[in-house]
Amino acid sequence: MSENKITDRDNALFEAGIKLGALYHQFTGSPVNLKTASSLEQAIQESISVQPFVENISVKIDRDLLKSKLNSEFGYTELQGPMLEVKITVKYGSSRVKVAMEYDPELNYPLMKIVEIE
Repeated sequence: MSENKITDRDNALFEAGIKLGALYHQFTGSPVNLKTASSLEQAIQESISVQPFVENISVKIDRDLLKSKLNSEFGYTELQGPMLEVKITVKYGSSRVKVAMEYDPELNYPLMKIVEIE
């Protein structure tokens, strides 16, 4: 029966996955340009950091990719998954996990992954 017991590690990983998914779907599509990228990074970090069990979060928007996507007439674009590099640490009970999301060029996809389990 103990093999079916849900552990702190299980819950930490679940919570971390929820955070990444929520972040991705909440913020992609947001209007952004080179002038507002820093404030959007900060807003994303602050929004996700108030959720339960988040110990640390860092969000970086790839400025080169952002610049390449800017609309020439209006000077902005929308935030896209490949532009995001995110690192989150979640602590649940006795377990701490680090997860990340970053663009994987081979898959042509912003891949979410487990980086470390403590």
